[in-house]
Amino acid sequence: MTAGITPTVHPLDAAVVMGLLPARPRLLALGEPTHGEEVLLDVRNDLFRQLVEREGYRTIAIESDCLMGEVVDDYVTSGTGTLDEAMARGFSHEWGVFPGNRELVRWMRAYNEGRPASEWLRFAGFDGPLEITGAASPRQALTALHGYLAARVDADLLPCTAETLDRLLGADDRWPNPAAMMDPSQSVGRTPEANELRLFADDLVALLDAQAPHLMAASSGEEWDRARLHGRTAVGLLRYHYWMADTSPGRLARLVGLRDSMMAANLLALAERGPTLVHAHNSHLQRNRSTMRMGALPVEWWSAGALVSVQLGEAYAFLATALGTIRHQGVDTPPPDTVEGLLYALPDDRFVADARRLAADLGTVVSAPRVSPWFGYAPLDPAHVASTDGIVFVKDARPS
Repeated sequence: MTAGITPTVHPLDAAVVMGLLPARPRLLALGEPTHGEEVLLDVRNDLFRQLVEREGYRTIAIESDCLMGEVVDDYVTSGTGTLDEAMARGFSHEWGVFPGNRELVRWMRAYNEGRPASEWLRFAGFDGPLEITGAASPRQALTALHGYLAARVDADLLPCTAETLDRLLGADDRWPNPAAMMDPSQSVGRTPEANELRLFADDLVALLDAQAPHLMAASSGEEWDRARLHGRTAVGLLRYHYWMADTSPGRLARLVGLRDSMMAANLLALAERGPTLVHAHNSHLQRNRSTMRMGALPVEWWSAGALVSVQLGEAYAFLATALGTIRHQGVDTPPPDTVEGLLYALPDDRFVADARRLAADLGTVVSAPRVSPWFGYAPLDPAHVASTDGIVFVKDARPS
């Protein structure tokens, strides 16, 4: 069977990837089955360089806080701050410590040096300001949006003052309370102050939309894009906090769905700007319904990729990545009757497979999904192969 699938696999190259796709995508999503493996960041960086140099891509978006990402974007475009500061303040989830992310930012800054703004590479985080243990205060997004509008529209059009927002927001440390993730009663998301903030956030975004012709004329493109980002984030965060205080059985499923909905809105905005490489976990980018366990509870939701795909059609493409081994995490050679096992038997260390041709060739050879002994690795589901545009396979991951 291995000989039979060989024609479906190709060197991992930007031109080859484009040849697998039915149309040139505005969003090319590269998934990963686990976080923190340097070999996967190397694959991403190599592909992004090729897309920049050969295919005209100018933006990369990663699974990191969209507001913190502004720090990195400012550094790579205009040299604001230092590389160390960008890595320390520009990434959530501790992604800033990974050498592969540092090399990406360093290379982007070097590429932009001396080039006109029209040719600059851009960096974006597309996750909300969320961690597994909680969600950030909406202060940064809400006050930035209010400040943008206050500087450009008549004061009597604003639904509230900056002082009112400050009073209602209160102490920032009460918002990201880790205890609220499992105990809804610990959340501040349904307090009278939070409910009032939701109304103000909605009104501020409505004002942004209603004044769009004036605001776009009175702002740079970057100022307008960031105002829209701050509006989406303020509304999304307040909605997320509201549902953290929910006590219904569907609470956790709603929260993970809201997170991916925020991701999807950010990705659609980036697609308007131009061709973008997106990098995140497979579960956030796949077209199929995503599943995971949170404690003893199974949770299902539609991923950002699924939401974006129905909006963009062929302008969204998804490459799922799989690993053969992660021996330092106890993930050894995959069984031969799994997708990973079939690909592992091929001689190359890394390649891309035509997913739809591969799905047609699987037949009865693959009997079930691989089962990982380590919770941090999500194996490929053979039932999902046909709904991807390509499978990137990396044979072995080694400790950094």
